Amino acid sequence: MTEPMPIVIAEAGVNHNGDLARARDMVAAAAEAGADYVKFQAFSAASLVAAGAGTAAYQAENTGKSDQADLLADLEIGRDGMASLAATCGRHGIRFLCTPFDVAAAADLIALGMDRIKIASGELTNVEALATFAGFGLPLILSTGMTTLDEVGAALAVLEDGGADDVTLLHCTSLYPAPAETLNLRAMVTMAERFARPVGYSDHSLDDYASIAAVALGASVIEKHFTLDRSLPGPDHQASLEPHALAAMIARLRLTATALGDGEKRPAPGEIETAALVRRSWHATRTLTAGAVVAATDVVLKRPADGLDPASSPVGQTLANAIDGGAPVRSGDLS
Repeated sequence: MTEPMPIVIAEAGVNHNGDLARARDMVAAAAEAGADYVKFQAFSAASLVAAGAGTAAYQAENTGKSDQADLLADLEIGRDGMASLAATCGRHGIRFLCTPFDVAAAADLIALGMDRIKIASGELTNVEALATFAGFGLPLILSTGMTTLDEVGAALAVLEDGGADDVTLLHCTSLYPAPAETLNLRAMVTMAERFARPVGYSDHSLDDYASIAAVALGASVIEKHFTLDRSLPGPDHQASLEPHALAAMIARLRLTATALGDGEKRPAPGEIETAALVRRSWHATRTLTAGAVVAATDVVLKRPADGLDPASSPVGQTLANAIDGGAPVRSGDLS
């Protein structure tokens, strides 16, 4: 028996650049790649960002925009658009997920068929939102970028107080892309030990090595940004995988999860037959006569393991039967 496969979330995010047709194409691409969910982001720039708020360094570098509200306004998809995406997910056999940055939007997204809520790292200290999300009674996935262990604990306490009993904690480094030296994947293990909750990984690094390592460390959820074209303008494209790379990553994740097994040390199917061929047993060095006492020079340990095992030396014992030279010495040959 092996451990369950990790849930794979293909994070479309805002890589549709506000284009609903492109977003629908991303649903199809995520489904074809083998993801379990495709995830978008639901927000209103006007209600999310105060006037004059700046952009993060990576956003400014990737888009040339210094005003956060201006940047996000071009990336919005409204409720009708989300309804279209949810329906597209249904047609392609992939589950719909969307991070709500407006608490009021959560109920609408759930009505569209969303079966769990993803809480963004930036909302981890938003106590009011956490309490509201907990009240829906759905499984929650909480990203933990930019946080300390104590902040994660405080957020988890709010969710638990609100009635949430199914919470997965995603380790995350909120840099786009996140260099290898910033990933600190073992923090995922630390959270699992500290909070006794399922853990996963939201991967903002380049390539897929970190996600594969996270599965090996016990991640039950992997979230990875993807795009139809990394050369498109926008804040997240450069830290995303294109569809062919996403499909390859998912295949490797599944293989990694399969390879982990259940942890019980035992021979794999087929190894018993191999062991019989490559292990040694006692064999006669020459023809031995019945009634002889076996001397040390009469026997040798050779492959295959069709005679007495190495721990059961026949030296000093009397032969009940004659044994041809080179033949195995078996327990029935001894008196």
